[in-house]
Amino acid sequence: MADPAPYRADLAEGPQTQAHWLRTSDGVRIRVGHAPGSQAKGTVFILPGRTEYIEKYGHTADDFTGAGFDVLTIDWRNQGMADRLSPDPMVGHVDRFQDFQKDWAAMRAFALQKALPKPWFMLAHSMGGCIGLRALVQGADMTAVVFTGPMWGIMMAPYLRPAAWVLPRVMGLFGQGHRLAPGTARESYLTSAPFKDNLLTTDPGMFAYMRRHVEAEPRFGLGGPSYSWLQSALTECGALANKPAPAIPALCFVGANERIVDTQAIRDRMTRWSGGKLLLVDGAEHEVLMEAANTRRQVTGSAISLFSGLA
Repeated sequence: MADPAPYRADLAEGPQTQAHWLRTSDGVRIRVGHAPGSQAKGTVFILPGRTEYIEKYGHTADDFTGAGFDVLTIDWRNQGMADRLSPDPMVGHVDRFQDFQKDWAAMRAFALQKALPKPWFMLAHSMGGCIGLRALVQGADMTAVVFTGPMWGIMMAPYLRPAAWVLPRVMGLFGQGHRLAPGTARESYLTSAPFKDNLLTTDPGMFAYMRRHVEAEPRFGLGGPSYSWLQSALTECGALANKPAPAIPALCFVGANERIVDTQAIRDRMTRWSGGKLLLVDGAEHEVLMEAANTRRQVTGSAISLFSGLA
């Protein structure tokens, strides 16, 4: 059952969008936002990254709806306006990464209920790329997919990897898996980090756009991940690395200065993806869809071209 949910159109700067509350199979309340396209050519499912929310993709949604596609975007559990699952709502927590598939199932069920136009396509960023890949290898009915900076591995110094595997397991055994992982902060990166040498974007206007969101809407703020999130994310990335690529066309964009996700894992995956293509975005950081307008147009234009050719 979908009930109306709030939507910050003043912050999104995107197309007309109606937000809805959904309940997952395990009772978590999540939010989706639907923006109708001008021609009903198909539907693009936008799967955001960690800490993200529907409104952040207002500009991207505007590109797709203007090209004739409906857009459906999601607030994953424990971020955006969805239910927070940790005693501290600023900690990015999930018990098991597979729980995100329940959010995906609720999103897909909503699309079926509303008879959103087919064919269906996926645009997945960072953590959404991990969730989306799992959905695809499990048979999600998508015609093509575009990834941006997909989290198929997490970048960290080699000397930290043993601790990243062992410490979360120990904390989980003591019932402390919901606590903030070491080396991270409970404050939102966008409000605590300066623009200079930030890990997200080289464009000051888009950095200000994202910062304005979390300053104006407290429900958009989220800090670092929990021990459980870290352990389950590493486990899921390892499990997905052994899965064959889905038999659908795929584009994957990675910023040339990517410093958040493991670029070697991305190269390994895309070299084995028949019908897949890896594209390096010159000068870009992790969020290629939050870069300068010409870079954003490069990415969404390529996605629109791919999807339109299959619609």
